Amino acid sequence: MADLIAWVLVLAVAAYACAGGTDYGAGFWDLLAGGAERGKRPRWLIDHAMGPVWEVNNVWLIFVLVLMWTGFPAMFQAVFEALWLPLALAAIGMVLRGAGFGLRKPTRRLAQRRLYGAVFAVSSLLTPFFLGAVLGGIASGRVEVGTTASADAWANPTSVLTGLLTIGAVAFLGAVFLCCDARRFGADDLVGYFRLRALLALAAIVVVALIGLPVTHGDAHYVWHGLTRGLGLLFVLLALASGAVTAVLLLRRSYRWCRYTAVAGVGLTVFAWGFAQRPYLLPTSLTVAQAAGASATLGWLVIVTLVAIVLVGPALVLLYWMDTHGELESLTDADTGAAPAPGDNL
Repeated sequence: MADLIAWVLVLAVAAYACAGGTDYGAGFWDLLAGGAERGKRPRWLIDHAMGPVWEVNNVWLIFVLVLMWTGFPAMFQAVFEALWLPLALAAIGMVLRGAGFGLRKPTRRLAQRRLYGAVFAVSSLLTPFFLGAVLGGIASGRVEVGTTASADAWANPTSVLTGLLTIGAVAFLGAVFLCCDARRFGADDLVGYFRLRALLALAAIVVVALIGLPVTHGDAHYVWHGLTRGLGLLFVLLALASGAVTAVLLLRRSYRWCRYTAVAGVGLTVFAWGFAQRPYLLPTSLTVAQAAGASATLGWLVIVTLVAIVLVGPALVLLYWMDTHGELESLTDADTGAAPAPGDNL
């Protein structure tokens, strides 16, 4: 049962990543959209694309925390003792991101919209970095039971590279999602706008990954060994193939399947990390068996997980289906034209 819960945990992390992390992957592009006039149309699309789904993805994050806390209490304690600072900063970023996004849309004054937009965009950049830094600290073996909090646990080469890769992944997914949404909404110029940014984000991921190869070899050798052999390597190759297919589809302007191939690339990367790290939850000090809670607790956790999947899973699938098929919110001509709202000049 411990192994089953561990793989459900990996699956939940993959689901969280595949939906664009904390903000549908759009916050990065909101930050780089430019000034009020230049960035008005991309931000309109970001607001409408995120509107129906921007908080739904946090269900997966809560699910991850519940699985860790209940199923692997020793791991939960070790991670939160050693990495409380980046986790706290990520949590603060989530709160500020939600506040900035929620307050920007109804605000009419341009200065206030800029302030709330900046809070949303910067928080959306920092949150995935700190979450990635936490994963890097774990993968590099710097977190053990009894490890005290220190900057080295999360401000190390592997953590920095993982944080940058996490930003790149959510930016890549966000650009692909927004490219498809722009096509669905009929905003043809924004299709090309986000298509270019998806390709640039994918190129950035490749560059950071290549830089990370020699770094992880020396700094996170156990995980590097797992990524270059066996099932870890197989999933890495499948992730690379998915990324390559996505690039080809974007270059050919064939958008029907690029959303799915992009999601597959990110999800397969998470599973490659899971296979590379096994049988450890904290390489190389705490295995899945050592970290597991009581067998009775794990049994009930399996039952609760199955019930949650049955009750919540179909609702999430329906929500995403309705969103991607334009059943929840559509752009008007005024939206796609980015017409100024009353009070823009105040």
